[in-house]
Amino acid sequence: MYRELLDKRGKLAVVGLGYVGVPIALAFAKKISVVGFDVSAARLEKMRKGIDPSGELPAAAFADADIRFTSSLEELAAASFYIVAVPTPVDESNNPDLSPLLAATRSVAGVLEKGDYVVYESTVYPGCTEEECLPLLEEISGLRAGRDFKLGYSPERINPGDTRHRLDNTVKIVSGCDAEALAEIADVYGLVVSAGVHRAPSVKVAEAAKIIENTQRDVNIALMNELSIIFSRIGINTYDVLEAAGTKWNFQKFSPGLVGGHCIGVDPYYLVHKAEALKYHPKMINAGRFINDSMGGYIGKKVLKQMISLGIGMRDSRVLVMGVTFKEDVADIRNSKVVDIIRELADFGVRVDVVDPHASAAEVEREYGLRMVASPQPFYDAVILAVAHRAYQGKDEAFFKALCRPKAVFADVKGLYRGKIHELTYWSL
Repeated sequence: MYRELLDKRGKLAVVGLGYVGVPIALAFAKKISVVGFDVSAARLEKMRKGIDPSGELPAAAFADADIRFTSSLEELAAASFYIVAVPTPVDESNNPDLSPLLAATRSVAGVLEKGDYVVYESTVYPGCTEEECLPLLEEISGLRAGRDFKLGYSPERINPGDTRHRLDNTVKIVSGCDAEALAEIADVYGLVVSAGVHRAPSVKVAEAAKIIENTQRDVNIALMNELSIIFSRIGINTYDVLEAAGTKWNFQKFSPGLVGGHCIGVDPYYLVHKAEALKYHPKMINAGRFINDSMGGYIGKKVLKQMISLGIGMRDSRVLVMGVTFKEDVADIRNSKVVDIIRELADFGVRVDVVDPHASAAEVEREYGLRMVASPQPFYDAVILAVAHRAYQGKDEAFFKALCRPKAVFADVKGLYRGKIHELTYWSL
């Protein structure tokens, strides 16, 4: 398979052209022939014009790429190596929503032929690829894994907004249904990953490795968030404590904050689902999820208390929220916990203006029913710096004072301006 792709006698297809699929597809398209498959006509149109819909890659990334963007199953059938990189969200009850993954699997199964490879990159619980996807592939195609086609799993490690840790310089985990599949899949990914590949002994191990990467971060951030609640009651600043503790060589440097997005805020629920199916109730993972999912409401209440302490009434008060994306310097608003802050304030009758230099106002309104403002409209009773965008860094206190009434609260979620705000009432996690 590797040699066939390298000689362009075969094509590689990436199914799902989101923030994971696009960089993978374009990286391979510099080396081999690629079919980029997606069901969204709007996304495909942008990519045909050299525009990354996720806003992560420059137009230069599309140059000299041997790739065909399509929604045609007939064109998808021209491939012999399929990479599935569709989202794996949770539903309103935080249960895994496998519908995008299974829909993509059905599409691939409908065009699968003998000798083909199917590799999944979507984050799932251990066992999902072989227990949910594999039966569909075999049922629809009439082929048998191992004998007629090969199956593998290689978890994505794309980090939105991170230009330092890229696909090519991050070790890639690969796995396969047998030794032959593992060797071929490793060789194929080796075309675009200069950092090398790690060959996991099984598909389940590769799935588990991915899911615990984000679960570990979730639990550690939850500890920091819980500590920030305790330190707030003591009357000391969490970041002062972490700075002091960080002078020890083996102290792990995590910080409190909002945990949203598609990865850390979602993936642990997949592991919880699998654990509970095995009759085990994961206490630490669930506790971490509860703490992190509660932080938006907690921040909203803390800001309200600070306002009340200044004698500010809720009914006619105005608050500016700066930043609504799930993390700094990205346009992605999926599972943004900033929304929880806004809703907490709104529940108390506070008028909230929302600004963000990266977020699409149309997407924010469509996803959350919130209307952003083009620019702040002073004067505010509180300013909440919710997302640490570069555009919000390096300001002085005069900048924020100009937005506020004489008595106002400055809530600095990530502690960017710790020790720099003296005239406004300052609060941070």
